[in-house]
Amino acid sequence: MDIKLMDIVGRRSYNCDILFRVIDFRKINDQKFAILYGEDFRIVADAPYNDLVVINQTERLKLTKEYRTLEEQSLRLFTQDVDLLKQRQEYHATGGYVKPSNYFQIPGKVLHLDGDPSYLKKCMTLYEKIGVPVLGIHCNEKEMPNKIGELMDYYRPDILVITGHDAYSKAKGKMNDINAYRHSRHFAQAVREARKKVPHLDQLVIFAGACQSHFESLIHAGANFASSPTRVNIHALDPVYIVAKVSFTPFMERINVWDVLRNTLTGDKGLGGIETKGVLRTGMPYRPIPDEDEEENQDNQDTEKV
Repeated sequence: MDIKLMDIVGRRSYNCDILFRVIDFRKINDQKFAILYGEDFRIVADAPYNDLVVINQTERLKLTKEYRTLEEQSLRLFTQDVDLLKQRQEYHATGGYVKPSNYFQIPGKVLHLDGDPSYLKKCMTLYEKIGVPVLGIHCNEKEMPNKIGELMDYYRPDILVITGHDAYSKAKGKMNDINAYRHSRHFAQAVREARKKVPHLDQLVIFAGACQSHFESLIHAGANFASSPTRVNIHALDPVYIVAKVSFTPFMERINVWDVLRNTLTGDKGLGGIETKGVLRTGMPYRPIPDEDEEENQDNQDTEKV
């Protein structure tokens, strides 16, 4: 079967364990190779053309059923966590439910830079479902260090996500060599540039990394959370769960790292971080401004009563 750009494929030599999108073709030593982006995991790979098999819609649904179940479970658990956070905030804001609940909350604003437009779209859908204020920008991983400063000046986020695709190549060096990774050095440099703007770890919370990324370099560069401690693949939606937890946690509370990781799809093998404060702020009073049409209707009702 002829394989085309954007086809969903699997690698025969790996028993089609991960679904990939074909994004380019190249010739290496007169052999045709395909450049692949993971469909559910933030990994980039290349594979001989002859090793690939196209996965049809029926097979895709069968192979991704487990991932969709995990996504639904993670979302359900995360939503429960957020509901508990909101209930606790309401209790404190109303003095133990004694005062009227006329307060408002401002979750942390997220700036999400993603090297993959397809993943970005999936993440934006989840942000919207959870209720996190976010601006998403598609940006090539190599360009992120040069663009991050200007974007931060313009959007002034509370939380920054720097992600896309990555992969470790044993042929390029040892696991502790950042040059053996496809994009880890670009992520690390982007984090350093962001920290030039906002050095304090609690004034700007940063998540950085993708599949198999050089975790230690990203943390040392200034990220609060990063991937991947054991160099495993991370799910495309994992960054959203991490920063959403930060966005909805009050700024006076510290976030236990395990509390952040436990509802992600990858867990502590693929994600890690340092103790960090939340960024949610509560204010009062909340005075909703009535709609002009509603005011006019109310005035008419009052006139009729008179």
